[in-house]
Amino acid sequence: GKTLRGGFASAAARLEPWRPVVRFQFHGDHAVLCVRVKNVAVAVTKAARLHLFQAQEWQKVQNSIQDRSCTEKFSQAQLTMTVNHTEQNLTVSQIPYPETWYVFYVDKFTCEENYSESEDVQFEMVLLNPDAEGNPLDHFSAGESGLHEFFFLLVLAYFVTACIYAQSLWQTIKKHGPMHTVLKVLTIALLLQAGSAFANYLHFSSYSKDGIGAPFMGSLAELCDIVSQIQMLYLLLSLCMGWTMSRMKKVHSRPLQWDSTPTSTGIAVVVVVTQSFLLIWEQFEDTNHHSYHSHHGLASGLLIGLRVCLALSLAAGLYQIITAERSTLKRE
Repeated sequence: GKTLRGGFASAAARLEPWRPVVRFQFHGDHAVLCVRVKNVAVAVTKAARLHLFQAQEWQKVQNSIQDRSCTEKFSQAQLTMTVNHTEQNLTVSQIPYPETWYVFYVDKFTCEENYSESEDVQFEMVLLNPDAEGNPLDHFSAGESGLHEFFFLLVLAYFVTACIYAQSLWQTIKKHGPMHTVLKVLTIALLLQAGSAFANYLHFSSYSKDGIGAPFMGSLAELCDIVSQIQMLYLLLSLCMGWTMSRMKKVHSRPLQWDSTPTSTGIAVVVVVTQSFLLIWEQFEDTNHHSYHSHHGLASGLLIGLRVCLALSLAAGLYQIITAERSTLKRE
């Protein structure tokens, strides 16, 4: 979220001076960083400041950490705000394209060896981008812009589709035909995806107003998305592996029915557990819980690799199925 509440701690800033308070993608001509402080007297006593670095400049500073002193590094900040009022704004202007900025808290103890215990500076920080009219009222960073409208359209599409097909789908499922299990799994996966989209929409609707949103709804969307992915993986593996095993035995098994051999069961368990582990690992790597990720960490890379391998193997399996069924039809 991009409305932050907490306390600026001198001890934490001194221990990890290069750990940013927040990062945000500003854009436009009138982006704003607004800071509200409760105990401003403590902030003035400690000479509290906020230093803002552009991502590229921050990378240069990181690369030269051994070459400069702590004070010299912070002096390279593009923007600095002295925290000496109850409420104050800092305008980040003339940004032709979206840029990531890092915000650091610094006070007189951050770069000094001597340190005495002091009270934390209680704050509320709001980061805003200009809206369509140029007013700094948009809580979304440049990387998140459009997500609110996207999830609204996605929920609307699910709703319209449900209105059109729900009754006929329910009647088909009640008939218990040969594709009964497949339809059930697909329906559950789609319901989970629709639930994830709706939870994300509620989260972003709240986020657009206060910059905090509904973290529980974001986590719920994340959970629904993970379960849906596992459901679909189970479906695809079951169809392809079940068909392959049945062809090897020259026996036509029903769709989505596993052959009870150690090989097929082992493949299912290993792949599903591996993907589940990587999905959960990815959530822990990204502290902002949501069902969309930028795929930068190790877990995300491994997850992408697993998905590519699965896609290739499933595509090969489906190709074999289609080729074999065509040959059977031609012979008949």
